[in-house]
Amino acid sequence: MELVMKPFIVIYHIVSKILSFPSSFFKKSTASLEEGIEDARLNRSKENSIVREETDDEIKQSIEKNFSGITKQQQEIKKLYSYRYTILGANNKKINGTFDAESESDVRAFLENEGYNILKIELRKPYDIDIGGNGRIKAGALSFALTQLSTYIRAGIPLVDSVRILSKQASNPNEKKAYERLVFDLLKGESFSVALQKQEKKFSKLLINMVKTAEMTGDLPTILDDMADYYTSIDQTRRQMISALTYPAVVLFLAFGVTIFMLAYLVPQFVELFESQDATLPAITIFIMNLSDFVKTNYMWLIIGVIFVIILIYYLYKNVVSFRASVQTALMRTPVIGNIIIYNEVATFTKTFASLLNHGVFITDSMEILSKLTNNEIYKRIINKTINNLGKGEVISASFKDEWAFPVIAYEMLVTGENTGQLGLMMEKVANHFQNLHKNIVTQLKSLIEPIMIIILAAIVGVILVSIIYPMFDIYGKIQ
Repeated sequence: MELVMKPFIVIYHIVSKILSFPSSFFKKSTASLEEGIEDARLNRSKENSIVREETDDEIKQSIEKNFSGITKQQQEIKKLYSYRYTILGANNKKINGTFDAESESDVRAFLENEGYNILKIELRKPYDIDIGGNGRIKAGALSFALTQLSTYIRAGIPLVDSVRILSKQASNPNEKKAYERLVFDLLKGESFSVALQKQEKKFSKLLINMVKTAEMTGDLPTILDDMADYYTSIDQTRRQMISALTYPAVVLFLAFGVTIFMLAYLVPQFVELFESQDATLPAITIFIMNLSDFVKTNYMWLIIGVIFVIILIYYLYKNVVSFRASVQTALMRTPVIGNIIIYNEVATFTKTFASLLNHGVFITDSMEILSKLTNNEIYKRIINKTINNLGKGEVISASFKDEWAFPVIAYEMLVTGENTGQLGLMMEKVANHFQNLHKNIVTQLKSLIEPIMIIILAAIVGVILVSIIYPMFDIYGKIQ
């Protein structure tokens, strides 16, 4: 029917441009013609219409809503105000907390629905701030919560009640506030993914998009279990890095403290002795004495300078992309440290990519999610190049070829996955391989750090002691 009507549409547009009738007439004519075309389309068979609508809905839901983020028009975002409340919990124990809502009545209705006796609800003052209470939920805590949530749902407990259990048992204020907000949004009729989307600062984009996928497939517990395993792996990697860095950090702090003590207190004691005995001072002793005088005279400026430099570096790293990229490049090209960073980034990238692919997320959408998850500018550049190449019809591996930050083994496995149609499986194997490499190199680093730190500390203290002891021999020789 559309083919039959098409010539008439073309003729109509030609005639409408030639003739100069009033615009209202053309509008009526156009409306009538479009109505006739629409009637013709509706005369198609029901079966074809249903198939077309289902296909369009799936594409729209998958691309526009599920993986392109929920727009303000879709969410109808309203301004939220922060309230502080005091309630009576179990055993009449007073509980203080905060909650973000559109009005005080919303907070009251929610707390009453949860079975609490309300003592006080008031709008928070400007100076009433949460210290560390609005950050992202840590991977370890999130892994445990997702495992619990999956177990509750499999046991037949409704989603809102499952999240309510998490909010009741949460001891961390940040986590409790997040789960309470989820319960509030779920009770309002929001989907789980939309409720998570409203708290993007607490829940990662990966989790939000994976939950959206679960809502499409209807298999939420399985995806929750997969995400729990993912965050468990991330948490283990983080703990390994903390464990490896704790010892050298403590040793360096002690070395710095001992050095300052010796320069500010010990060395001046001997300076008076050397001057009274008219001892001959070697160059190293003179250098240490001058350094001691400088530290004593300018210690306050040194402290302010160190704090200023740390704050400046932190600010530049957080806000200046070029500075962050330069620092990351320098660290990644440093022996041993570079391997630790690269192995960790590649393992995280491939594991996340595999999880997205295995759950049916489009490759382009997966790359967009990955670009937002990583904070490493080198890998962001590679991922953005991949997105551009995919738009040109090229394969994924073309973007990773000859990239120094992407190991050859990972690249070859990526190519193999593309050629065999098992990209998700290959990425899982790459992730496991580089996780093991990362674990091994961190273990080796921990075993090497101890003797290195001892040598550094001994060298610092040794130089100061030598500068003090050497003139003592000169004094002893004069006495003899």
